[in-house]
Amino acid sequence: MLLCAMDKVTKIWNGTTVLQELSLEIRERERIGIVGPNGCGKTTVLKLLAGEESPDAGAIHRRKGSRTALLAQIPDFGPEATAGEVLQGAFAELLDMQARLAELGVAMASPDPAVVEKALQEYGALEDAFSAKGGYEMEASLARIASGLGIEPLLHLPFSLLSGGERTKVCLGRLLLLQPDLLLLDEPTNHLDLDAVEWLEDYLQEYCGSVAIVSHDRYFLDRTVTKIFDLEGGKADVYHGNYSYFTEEKERRLLAEFAAYQEQQKKIRKMEEAIKRLRTWAAQADNPALFKRAAAMQKALDRLDKLERPVLERQKIGLAFRMSERSGEDVVVMKDVSKSYGPSDGEHADSRGARTLYAGVSLQVRFGEATAIVGKNGSGKSTLLRMIAEGVRPDSGTVHVGVSAKLGYLSQHHEFPDEEMTVVDAFRDAVMVEEGKARHLLAKFLFYGASVFRKVKSLSGGERMRLRLAQLMHQDINVLVLDEPTNHLDIDAREALEDTLAEFPGTIICVSHDRYLLNKLFPVTFWLEDGKLTRWEGHYDEAKRKREAIRKGSAGAGLSASGRAAAEEVGRASAKPGPSGSEGVGPQSGKPEPTASGRRAATREASQAPAKSEQAPTGRTSGRGKNSSPDEDRAKRRLAKLEAEIEAVERQLAELDDAMMREADAKRLEAMYGEKVRLEAERERLYEQLEML
Repeated sequence: MLLCAMDKVTKIWNGTTVLQELSLEIRERERIGIVGPNGCGKTTVLKLLAGEESPDAGAIHRRKGSRTALLAQIPDFGPEATAGEVLQGAFAELLDMQARLAELGVAMASPDPAVVEKALQEYGALEDAFSAKGGYEMEASLARIASGLGIEPLLHLPFSLLSGGERTKVCLGRLLLLQPDLLLLDEPTNHLDLDAVEWLEDYLQEYCGSVAIVSHDRYFLDRTVTKIFDLEGGKADVYHGNYSYFTEEKERRLLAEFAAYQEQQKKIRKMEEAIKRLRTWAAQADNPALFKRAAAMQKALDRLDKLERPVLERQKIGLAFRMSERSGEDVVVMKDVSKSYGPSDGEHADSRGARTLYAGVSLQVRFGEATAIVGKNGSGKSTLLRMIAEGVRPDSGTVHVGVSAKLGYLSQHHEFPDEEMTVVDAFRDAVMVEEGKARHLLAKFLFYGASVFRKVKSLSGGERMRLRLAQLMHQDINVLVLDEPTNHLDIDAREALEDTLAEFPGTIICVSHDRYLLNKLFPVTFWLEDGKLTRWEGHYDEAKRKREAIRKGSAGAGLSASGRAAAEEVGRASAKPGPSGSEGVGPQSGKPEPTASGRRAATREASQAPAKSEQAPTGRTSGRGKNSSPDEDRAKRRLAKLEAEIEAVERQLAELDDAMMREADAKRLEAMYGEKVRLEAERERLYEQLEML
């Protein structure tokens, strides 16, 4: 059944047409992803659907009685309201009914039989309505949402004292508790940690209403939506499938459209040549009939519905990091680092008092490693990066950055020294070039014409990120320290950044909740939780599997002795200590320096090689003892073989993806896609064997 529809809607902002006669439909229980480049009107569509904006032309039709909710600007709930009370506000109607039921309960104790009879009649009908609307599940629903989003510790705190990210999470929880018929979400994953993102994915899959999501998180879209609206040029193309299907189908459609365009251009050229020849012959022979034939052919050409040339590839930001010389082998070494924040610590002073982030944390990153740090919000990931890049002092322990390390730091908040500076001046403040050269370089980051004279304070989150990247690209650095680098970037910009990072020959230390980025680029994953930092060899998904296997093995409640042994074996294989005591090993020194891609592969291979058994920072020993059984030896060899086979398949898939991006021939693309499907099936088979082991 139709829930909402836009009929030839046009919207104009500041004289610029954002949407041009846009038509789309949303039906019950649909899961829709809205994608497109920055500035194409995605957020405008959500505001129009929510009724927060009115169309300049066209109409929006909604089913009578349906409810729509959008998480946009954070409202003010007053200085006294706690986060828990903000969430409870979603049950305003049910709370009123609950209060009335309590009043009726008192009335039923009246000595007057007439009052009791009237109260009984109202109480019965009201209780039925209260139960039907989920009144008795209010507390359970609130607890489920608060736990899933990780906001349980915030419920007793005043909402006005929460950070921007925490307020957004509380308002998202309130929105989910409202359970509207049409739930509109604009970049819902921006302020969520990985656990909360994965919980939200599961929640939305079972949501009883319809959902429309604007997001640049490709994994999130893949897991939550079954339909894609692709906005571009003020119009929307519809794709019935998730994001992965959309990318493949859009490429197929573009190639077909380009082939049709080329065929039509050939036909037009032939007709134009024929018209020219007819007119020449008619003039030479003074033949009116030939003139008539030429005129008729010209009319046919004018009536031809000419196809627009499809844009096979939109212009992307021009990224390329520079590195003139490499750093030493040990880039960053942390030993027994502890850090706490209390009421006297500036920005960290809040109503929560002292906070201990971690105690006794150790970390080693070596040259050429691509290292990711993941963990829940508030666990201290950004503080770790600030210790490395900004010199924030730990309470105890040591933080050593190599003398020859030249750091490029991308902060999550994109702060600039002077918000009143123009874009071009802010760029020149970091890169010493003349204004003309600066404008030319900024054009590669999509700052064109007069936009370079806008003030920094007026830039959006995505524009701030592009400006900061432009500054980093033109500095001589060999170590990149990145804090949520893909936040606010559209998918094209994310892909350009990923390709650039893959080619960077130096060291990368990155905090991110973008699972696509983590799985593509970072073969070493540090997990920060409960004040401890654990190194896992493998990309995010692989590290998560190993971590969960060890957790199950540690719990031991539902596992047999053989199951616990298998889990422990996976843990030993995934947590080998390196030469300086941190878990895992980096690339070996004394070898010829490989290319960027070769270094990434060498890092992964080295990380899977056996290492000497030493004590890890957390007190665990890893590796196999001298008295290990033959079964453990076989399990370890089989595990190593499976990981090597998975690595080979992943490498083939990456090479195939690159080749498909460059291929223009439709038949070859079809053959490549078939090979990709086969390799993906093989990868799934290998992962199943790995999990069984």
